Amino acid sequence: MAAFTVPRQTFHGPGSLENLKELKGKKAVIVTGGGSMKRFGFLEKSMALLADAGIATAVLEGVEADPSVETVMRGVEFFNRENPDLIIGLGGCSAIDAAKAMWVFYEYPNATFEEITQPFTIQPLRNKARFVAIPSTSGTGTEATCVAVITDTKKGIKYPLVSYELCPDIAIVDGELAVSMPANVTADTGMDALSHDVEAFVAALASPYTDALALDSVRSIFDNLPKAYDDGSQIGVRQAMHDASCLAGMAFSNAILGIVHSIAHQVGGMFNIPHGRANAILMPNVVRFNRRATDKYRQLAQALGKETAEDFAQELERLRQRVGIEDSFQAYGLAADAWQDKLDAMVQNALADPCTGTNPRQPSAGEMKEIFQCCFVGKIVDC
Repeated sequence: MAAFTVPRQTFHGPGSLENLKELKGKKAVIVTGGGSMKRFGFLEKSMALLADAGIATAVLEGVEADPSVETVMRGVEFFNRENPDLIIGLGGCSAIDAAKAMWVFYEYPNATFEEITQPFTIQPLRNKARFVAIPSTSGTGTEATCVAVITDTKKGIKYPLVSYELCPDIAIVDGELAVSMPANVTADTGMDALSHDVEAFVAALASPYTDALALDSVRSIFDNLPKAYDDGSQIGVRQAMHDASCLAGMAFSNAILGIVHSIAHQVGGMFNIPHGRANAILMPNVVRFNRRATDKYRQLAQALGKETAEDFAQELERLRQRVGIEDSFQAYGLAADAWQDKLDAMVQNALADPCTGTNPRQPSAGEMKEIFQCCFVGKIVDC
């Protein structure tokens, strides 16, 4: 028996941030990142809307990109002092993901990070607080997912925490928050959203529900990402990308992902390359590897007026180039000697990543290494 889990409420459209004043609660902790939400007035506006609802607020700022275990634990100490009954992740995916992980340890102070890295081991939440997610980037779809990605900086590994308990109670998908994204972030996050669609569409747990969301989102991203990259001030385009990212999040949260993410988690953890950029470099070759196990890439190709899996891989390459993303990790600037030093460890960690289990084709160690190597130098995979 299958299930389909999404936020209880999703408010979307320009101006939907106003729905904060409809919330019920006593105190909210707002978790946010490097300052853009404050600079552009969205933090102050959120606090004012919550005040209108009679909700006190405390703010935890400074969540870094690729949030670490240490940041999560500092946040838990803040939660324990403030005792919120609402947790609000406001900003990029890092702030929301960190807030999700903080939520777990706020409710279960005796849990360990090692325990919750095992998929679907998080105990029932909402004993102390409900969760609201308000994204400012159009990429991870974390406002609608059962996933939070946290980095163990000591090991250099990004861990996807996976549990349907992590799906937010409320998502607010307001494209106005995304207007300030620079072009490179627009490209990276847009390709990240696309990778969620592509992987969810062929994943082992895909269903008619997830397929419909992913297919619509793919069409929208191919249409709107170049426009958003060229001119981020177009609110209609920004909202379309925000919606497409959320749909992709709903799709992959239920279908799960594949080895694009298994590999990107390792490359990002070891070399600090932006996650969406790593996914963009990997996607075409993973399509080529997986096409021997599924014919569903043909449907994605047909949605773009093409026919074959190879056609679709080439469309991914064209879109990647159109938004200024390199065709290999070497072209991005990673050094060959450092890559070789870490390659075997990355291969083993990618094989053990939870996303590998739902990939449509299970790679051997040798095949996984070949994909890594081909994507490093920009060569087409043939295995």
